[in-house]
Amino acid sequence: MKIRVLFAVCLLVPGISAASSASDWQMKEMTPDLENLPSLQEGFRLYVNYCIGCHSLKYQRYERTVDDLGISHDIALQNLIFTGQKIGELMTSAMDPEQAKSWFGAPPPDLTMVARVRDPAWIYNYLQTFYVDETRPFGVNNKVFPNAGMPHVLTDLQGVQSCAPVSGGGETGEAAHCELVVDGNGLYSVEEYDQATYDIANFLFYVGDPSRLERHRLGVYVLLFLVVLYVLTFLLGREYNKEVL
Repeated sequence: MKIRVLFAVCLLVPGISAASSASDWQMKEMTPDLENLPSLQEGFRLYVNYCIGCHSLKYQRYERTVDDLGISHDIALQNLIFTGQKIGELMTSAMDPEQAKSWFGAPPPDLTMVARVRDPAWIYNYLQTFYVDETRPFGVNNKVFPNAGMPHVLTDLQGVQSCAPVSGGGETGEAAHCELVVDGNGLYSVEEYDQATYDIANFLFYVGDPSRLERHRLGVYVLLFLVVLYVLTFLLGREYNKEVL
């Protein structure tokens, strides 16, 4: 695995930005699936390889995460924890906040709650819409969050994406008048990269509320209990009515 320890700025919430304008990008649909453990596991793997060097999940513990996702502690310690932390510790970044502030203008934000502040579809589309823009400090811009002050650290997976002019549109690079075109030199195919961005968004959806799936499962039992209770109450009421009548 490739480990991004210092400059692995994951793409989900801009650390700094110029005066950002509202996006008119047509969002692709994305439906999270907390029952899909392979997706959550892969999203976790991608996160610790490309994101946690800069972006922490400081309200989430490694142990809770691997237990929920069905990963053994030994595998997690060998392949998913690169910071020397113990498995019971919170998922914090190795980046020093003061140094990050001098590099980026502001420390990269914690992403524990990003899927609740935004939503998973926003994350999913954000990860897919970086394109080359030489006018920006990091050489890239973003369709979903224009003028995002972040590099595209998944370039090796996706390949270089450019903003090609469309018929009747403006000049190359104008976000409102171009379409995204990938050069095909990434490690992943278009379909594989699409799945990777889904997995990261799905994982962050889980992190935003780890007990969500447990609550949903418990809710089914509660509703079944209420149904049974209603039937018993109805039958008991019918017996009382017989005595009254």
